[in-house]
Amino acid sequence: MQLFDACKKDKIASTEAAEILGISALELRKLSKQGKITAHKADNGRLLYSLVEIEALKRCVEDSASEDGINGLVESKTVNPRNALNDLTGGEWLLETKSFFYQKGLGSKHPHAQIERQHPAPFSFQDVSHLITFFTKKGMHVLDPFGGVGSTAKACALEGRVCTSIELQDKWHSLAQERLDVEIAQGTSRKHNFIQGDTRIVLRGLETESVDFVITSPPYWSILNKKADHKVKKERIANDLATNYSDNDASDLASISSYSDFLDILVSDVFLQCARVLKKKKYMALVVSDFRHKSDFISFHSDLIQRLNNAETPDKLHLHLQGVKILLQNHKTLLPYGYPFAYVENIHHQYVLIFRKDK
Repeated sequence: MQLFDACKKDKIASTEAAEILGISALELRKLSKQGKITAHKADNGRLLYSLVEIEALKRCVEDSASEDGINGLVESKTVNPRNALNDLTGGEWLLETKSFFYQKGLGSKHPHAQIERQHPAPFSFQDVSHLITFFTKKGMHVLDPFGGVGSTAKACALEGRVCTSIELQDKWHSLAQERLDVEIAQGTSRKHNFIQGDTRIVLRGLETESVDFVITSPPYWSILNKKADHKVKKERIANDLATNYSDNDASDLASISSYSDFLDILVSDVFLQCARVLKKKKYMALVVSDFRHKSDFISFHSDLIQRLNNAETPDKLHLHLQGVKILLQNHKTLLPYGYPFAYVENIHHQYVLIFRKDK
């Protein structure tokens, strides 16, 4: 079957997929069992494959240095010498180009989750590791302008990267360092750069083009200062855990009363300064969620995209949106918001906005 004809369909049969890739149906099934490509079961029991995924795999092989075709790319244990971005093999790279991944965590009872859960809005170090290992090589420098309790720092320590973590509140700043020394090894925190202070001020003192990757989960405006809902009351107040980030410190971005002002400051004073510190052709990943404010649904992720895509950095380069990953939070509890009167969404995903700094 001609590739042109196959393009007319979203899903294609095993024989067509194998023909496009130049492999046998048996080899195709093997790749599917290994999780390298996804098989979709049709109503009649037949296995179908995404044409987009099959063609992406084919292009990846054609662009690679592998002489062994599809299986050589997927099973290779070596990194392409032209790969200046990360330490992944071709097969590992391909898997990471999916537009979604599932959130991972240790679980609230795990001994290494006790420091993290003290923060009202942490993000999993495993999810950070997922992104760090794609966008950096070992030994590279990573910046988190909202360091919190050190999820980025821990991910860097485990993956052999060096973290610069900026945190406003003394409590979280101290706990982040304690976390590395307790959960990894004593003295680990000294191998990373922990800075306490207002990130808007600290960033201006960092050297232009001095880091290889920026990753952070910024404050969602005043969301943490809202009255606790029943989930917070049940899980956090009952366990004597903090329900807000700070006590409305004047330096806390969550204390800004206007959402528009909050966005302007977050973009100009934080993210564009992060972009200045970021090296050319490197990436910035922002982990964010949409949220509700009273009766309004705030599309935080799209508001950030509108302000940041093609924005000029202070060093006269630009940020370009490269993609949006969906981080699925399938473990979260469903709550009966709106029932039985109106549709109110349980937001069980986050967005990872991926920008590249370039001309």
